[in-house]
Amino acid sequence: MKLVYSDRYLVDIGAHVFPTKKYKLVRDGALATGLVAAADVLEPVESPWEELALVHDADYLEKTRSGGFRPSELALLELPWSVAAAEGFRVIVGGSVLAARLAVDAAHRMKRRNPEPAAGGAPPLAVSANVGGGFHHAFPSHGEGFCLYNDVGVAIRALQRDGTIKRAAVIDCDVHQGNGTAFIFDGDPSVFTFSIHQEHNYPYLKPRGTRDVGLTDGAGDAEYLDTLRQSLPEVLAFQPDLLVYVAGADPYQDDMLGGLNITFEGLAERDEVVLGAARAAKVPVAIVLAGGYARRVEDTVAIHLATLRTARELSG
Repeated sequence: MKLVYSDRYLVDIGAHVFPTKKYKLVRDGALATGLVAAADVLEPVESPWEELALVHDADYLEKTRSGGFRPSELALLELPWSVAAAEGFRVIVGGSVLAARLAVDAAHRMKRRNPEPAAGGAPPLAVSANVGGGFHHAFPSHGEGFCLYNDVGVAIRALQRDGTIKRAAVIDCDVHQGNGTAFIFDGDPSVFTFSIHQEHNYPYLKPRGTRDVGLTDGAGDAEYLDTLRQSLPEVLAFQPDLLVYVAGADPYQDDMLGGLNITFEGLAERDEVVLGAARAAKVPVAIVLAGGYARRVEDTVAIHLATLRTARELSG
């Protein structure tokens, strides 16, 4: 398993509920626990402007480049703008594109080495992970909810443009519905978007994805996992060439921006369900770690590391 990370992910946004320091903590934890070797941690470059333009409008990209936002637009984004911040988020988008390419490349290598897997056994999971990303609230023409660029959309569009993939699916398990992603791919028969989220939470307006499941406040492990298991067959029946797993840590019961009651154990089982289903279906997976705002940042980091641990186990 390859891990994509850069110190440039540590975007300085001042005192904020969004702890960008978690990115370094996750990378350091993955190395310290042997989930990845140093040689398997790859550094991305900024997503080029023409790549961002596969999803985002030219006028919006000019604002992100120059900082020409109205106060109301920054209030919707809920982040301060600076040149360094905009460049840092471009690097994170580049990281999601790289993770997607690495996952598909790994699947192709596996197929060349083992064109006919042993009967009764699924091949290893082809998976890569971006420590950042999952900025699913960004729309083509504006940012929202800490999301300047929609890296999920850019990654899928970039691989489709290059002919690397034709069809993609998004499994979004962040506590908040992926409204920007749903809007970007609305009516596109080549992309299946699935979101399981807390219904009465941000965003208040939720564009319809291919399949959306809004859970009630306080929903716990059993309801969450049962709903997820019932939904995955429809996603995988789409037969995507790539699955983007938005593995948010914010369904956690002690998350400051979430209202579900999912335990550490429930989130670990969520990862096993999603990644195990992808492995059985022989679909490569690009993981983006998305939200996580636990009262203790150590809890958010532990949840993200558990996601990477499951991915590592299934890829071995």
